[in-house]
Amino acid sequence: MHTPGTVLIDRPYAPIRKHALPPGRPRAWYVTHNRRLKAMRLAIALLDSGVYAPSYATDKRIRHTAELIGIRRPSDVTCTMVRTLMRKRY
Repeated sequence: MHTPGTVLIDRPYAPIRKHALPPGRPRAWYVTHNRRLKAMRLAIALLDSGVYAPSYATDKRIRHTAELIGIRRPSDVTCTMVRTLMRKRY
């Protein structure tokens, strides 16, 4: 059992082999693409740590999780995207 406030993460977040992105796209496309990937990694890490509701995924908690798994500090836009991903139900 863990105490309240403790974050348990499995750490399956080893770097994966990266592929080159397709050339010829506008810079905004690459920025958005990388932001989505970062948001997905953060959303998965939050779900793994027991944060299931977007209302509990505050900017502070998202940034702390990013620090734990070794991702650069996310922007406000990325934090919003993380909560949006957590809100989606398929």
